[in-house]
Amino acid sequence: MKKILIVFLVAFILIQFFPIDKNNPTTNVGMDFLKIKNTPEPLAKLIRTSCYDCHSNESKYPFYSNIQPFGWWLKNHIDEGRMEVNFSTFATYEPKKQARKLEEAAEQLEQQEMPLESYTIAHADAKLTDEQRKQLADYFRKVQKQIKQANAL
Repeated sequence: MKKILIVFLVAFILIQFFPIDKNNPTTNVGMDFLKIKNTPEPLAKLIRTSCYDCHSNESKYPFYSNIQPFGWWLKNHIDEGRMEVNFSTFATYEPKKQARKLEEAAEQLEQQEMPLESYTIAHADAKLTDEQRKQLADYFRKVQKQIKQANAL
């Protein structure tokens, strides 16, 4: 038992030498969803608080991101989140993709799939009430409808 504990301790120490890259890609405000869609400030605040850590180039890395394997797990979530939708580069998406991503976001909010429960445990301010979920879903659908109308989709 003692040998197993020592092996785990040595392995834990060794993996600390493989930190994650915490550099965020540069942001261009002119491509950001909140800016280009002129999102009202109360909704923008909700989106920043509940979505932007994983779905933008403005991720904030908490203290536990310095401890592996937690940092690896966190970085994986951020990378996956940005691949799904990156609000910092939203203007680069084709209108059809923008509309689809907004519909998906609304559905995930309504189904309480986002923000992830594992995220809200450590970030209580990101937890959304049912009313806030409805407000965001309605807003995303409103913007989606505007995109479809403007682009004849």
